[in-house]
Amino acid sequence: MYRFLIVIEKTDNNYSAYSPDLPGCVATGKTREEVERNMHEAVEMHVQGLLEDKLPIPESTAYAEYIAVPA
Repeated sequence: MYRFLIVIEKTDNNYSAYSPDLPGCVATGKTREEVERNMHEAVEMHVQGLLEDKLPIPESTAYAEYIAVPA
């Protein structure tokens, strides 16, 4: 099993997502739930394509963390 961080961003009209560890792997959706589903499919297809082409699967090194700063 592979695990990859995805970043979801709200735009004016929809949501977009990408994975820092899988360059070029992106998705969009009208709702957060839709972009999550679409991104899951995109990551699966991306990894499957790498495996079929006998290319290495990138190591997942990205992580996310929130920081707090005084207002």
